Amino acid sequence: MGRITVRRRIKRVTIGEPSRAREDLLAAEEPLEIRVGGTALAITMRTPGHDFDLAAGFLVSEGVISRADDFATARYCAGATDEGLNTYNVLDVVLAAGVAPPDPSLERNFFTTSSCGICGKASIDAVRTLSKFETASDDVVVDAALLATLPDRLRAGQDVFEKTGGLHAAGLFDAATGELLVLREDVGRHNAVDKVIGWALTAGLLPLRGMVLMVSGRASFELVQKASMAGIPVLAAVSAPSSLAAELAAEVGITLVGFLRGSSMNVYTRTERVDDTFVLAPTPALEKETAR
Repeated sequence: MGRITVRRRIKRVTIGEPSRAREDLLAAEEPLEIRVGGTALAITMRTPGHDFDLAAGFLVSEGVISRADDFATARYCAGATDEGLNTYNVLDVVLAAGVAPPDPSLERNFFTTSSCGICGKASIDAVRTLSKFETASDDVVVDAALLATLPDRLRAGQDVFEKTGGLHAAGLFDAATGELLVLREDVGRHNAVDKVIGWALTAGLLPLRGMVLMVSGRASFELVQKASMAGIPVLAAVSAPSSLAAELAAEVGITLVGFLRGSSMNVYTRTERVDDTFVLAPTPALEKETAR
């Protein structure tokens, strides 16, 4: 699909200079209707691309599936318009035989936007989903110096953001080696995370023990929950977490890192997993004192 970006004519205004017409590149945003077995489940506003991963990750986040074998097939629905055209905006997922379909209560008033991934859920009780994976016992330890490199490495992989400035990103890193396993971009931070989780599901990697999920924005309750549903023990964000995100992270045993910028970070929960035993270079004053 060539709809990840859209060109648009604009007027560029700079104070003190003549305005000029130019072409700008925008991140595409289109609705995706996710169906399961032909029944509509949710509509999310997303950047087209990696839609199968998005649907798989969404189903993991909602507690519908947890293994690669649960996800049988997916296809775009033809005839999605009155003219019978395939818009590539309606995706039907078929679950494996024996996998329970989504609870009827999930066939909701469920509309997700690029800024709000859980709009339509009526209460915190409706939002909270119990994970099949346990993160509290994960004995992962990540070096703080390695963590400090992740935002720049995430940013370096954001090809569409480089062109548009309009996308969030989520990346999955090995906590021990720092290897980047997968990076996904989307107008919605929750969609970017679902695309990462969906990729991991279809690759047979769940639960994601020993991994760090790095996100380009803030850390919300929903992102902590998605990490929990995928068995991810460490969630790091370049911006702030919410109070509810910190509460949930503490409850499920996820290490939550925020304000990860430059050489500093805030570790809000399970702080023992971040190894900060730095070897400091001696200052000239300290060298002089030692020589006496």
